[in-house]
Amino acid sequence: MADKDNSVFELLNSIDVSDKVEKKKSGKNELSYLSWTWAWTEFKKKFPKATYEIKKFVSKDGNELPYMYDSTTGFMVFTSVTVDDVTHEMWLPVMDGANKAMKDKPYKYMTKYNGEKSVEQASMFDVNKTIMRCLVKNIAMFGLGLYIYAGEDLPEEPPQPQLSDAELIEKYLKQNPENKPNVDEFLKTKSEHEVAEMMKAYIDWSK
Repeated sequence: MADKDNSVFELLNSIDVSDKVEKKKSGKNELSYLSWTWAWTEFKKKFPKATYEIKKFVSKDGNELPYMYDSTTGFMVFTSVTVDDVTHEMWLPVMDGANKAMKDKPYKYMTKYNGEKSVEQASMFDVNKTIMRCLVKNIAMFGLGLYIYAGEDLPEEPPQPQLSDAELIEKYLKQNPENKPNVDEFLKTKSEHEVAEMMKAYIDWSK
């Protein structure tokens, strides 16, 4: 089984998917992903007998639902993909465009710099989109496009607040008061905006 799993992985991992990668802006981040239709078509071309399953869970009223739900953490969907006797599973939370968990009711949360934000209630459209994204990620476990997920589990950089030029300079000087003479000298020959842009690179945004 190990040899078969390795040969499947090596074949799919060698496929260049760079011209099939789509980009989506999510806040300050740009997400890379593959269309589920393309990924599944390519997968089936190589392995016609491949199958996938959307995991379902029985609700309190006896209905089968394609997700698990927790009032604290939100919705989670699960898939499994099988090639011959090799099966890989995957799971994915239902999230909004800012990568915040969606729940069965809208809710609000506070951000450090941009005040209060809201998350809409999840719809079946959101659940369906997440299931298909989960399927693509599941297929990637066999090697197809796996590299585009590299680094997705790294912590995000602290977001930079929307500050005016004067506020940027003030924030920099608050962290580096000893450099005020240098900033004053810069302001004699450069515009406030130019100085603020220079200071941006030296501000600790986590403070």
